[in-house]
Amino acid sequence: MSPLPAAIEATGLHVSRSRTKILRGLNFTVDAGRITGLLGPSGSGKTTLMRVIVGVQRVTRGTVTVLGRPAGSAPLRHDVGYVTQGASVYADLSVEANVRYFGAMHGATAADVAEAIAAVGLESLARQKAADLSGGQFSRVSLACALVAHPQLLVLDEPTVGLDPVLRAELWERFAAMAATGTTLLVSSHVMEEASHCSSLLLLRDGLLLAQLTPTELAQRGRSEDLERAFLTIIKTVEPSIDGAKRGQEESQVTS
Repeated sequence: MSPLPAAIEATGLHVSRSRTKILRGLNFTVDAGRITGLLGPSGSGKTTLMRVIVGVQRVTRGTVTVLGRPAGSAPLRHDVGYVTQGASVYADLSVEANVRYFGAMHGATAADVAEAIAAVGLESLARQKAADLSGGQFSRVSLACALVAHPQLLVLDEPTVGLDPVLRAELWERFAAMAATGTTLLVSSHVMEEASHCSSLLLLRDGLLLAQLTPTELAQRGRSEDLERAFLTIIKTVEPSIDGAKRGQEESQVTS
């Protein structure tokens, strides 16, 4: 059986805003049908990278392909779902109406709407206004709106922020079930303990890709089963090379 083609491929990816470098020469591949974690502290470039992948961020240099097409290509609009940190739903509409509205853009059926709502565990609240839901439930409505189109790739920007431990565990169980049926998920987080739920990890720091590895490899390389400690060890190990890379890029920009 031949391997699935890569869901995302980035080559020499640079993104700058004005004179500020946000992403610095990223090269990586995201396998299809798996959960890939995009991990790093705040300000490391996670959201910018996700915006590039879904086609709403201008690239300064380099290339990104998504499902075999240039990121942002029109045909990808029905194949890529994007859940931002801020829930993108209408507070005055019911859960069902929100999902039905977003589903209409993709030709979704009533069965698709019901399936998306069930996937995030909100069947009993389908007729309730989004404004009346708890913060965690409100976030799950946004996820249902992305799921209704049955995307091949689902990009989630810190989907577990503000959720209690039980809700976080339930959400990761749902992500695992989706990956098992062939959906590719790219999930960002600054909570290192969530790395254990992923098949592969992209570790970002100051716009640079420190490593792409599995949770097991992270623990081994960082010499700790505590993945946060392991990540901090890697940062300390590569910090001099990060500073050197940043200086080299800045000097190159000045002389060019």
